[in-house]
Amino acid sequence: MEGGRFVITVLRRFLLVLALMFWQGGFMFYGGVVVEVGAIVLGSHRTQGFVTQAVTEYLNAAGAVALAVWGWDVAAGRAGTERRLRWIAWGALVVLLGVLVLLHPRLDALLEADGFRVLDARAYRRLHQMYLFTSSVQWAGALVLLALTIRAWRAEDGSHR
Repeated sequence: MEGGRFVITVLRRFLLVLALMFWQGGFMFYGGVVVEVGAIVLGSHRTQGFVTQAVTEYLNAAGAVALAVWGWDVAAGRAGTERRLRWIAWGALVVLLGVLVLLHPRLDALLEADGFRVLDARAYRRLHQMYLFTSSVQWAGALVLLALTIRAWRAEDGSHR
């Protein structure tokens, strides 16, 4: 691999790893630690939910950035079955992010920040379950795409030896 191309490849991969750590690492840490600690500190899961309401916008923005960098990485990869699989997985993650972005304002409309009230608990619960399910599928899909990406990088690096 020539020098300039090597530097671009390392930079692209480095940016992808950083973006994934921020997006997926943030998702896992927030869901696994912050939600519970926030509920304890703030006194209820409902109150903590209003923090989550604002945080998810940043999490979705981080996902958009990570997916843009990931798309760059997939496009730069070698053509073939592996790349097609990566495009399919990447496309699924983009669609899932779109679903989350569309669900978010619908959830927001059911919340009243003054007094931390849920305006329609039944509708909110249904939409929130859809949001959590979609987020979980997206997380699992990111793991699949990550495995495919590592495999593709290994194959690309092996072909340059």
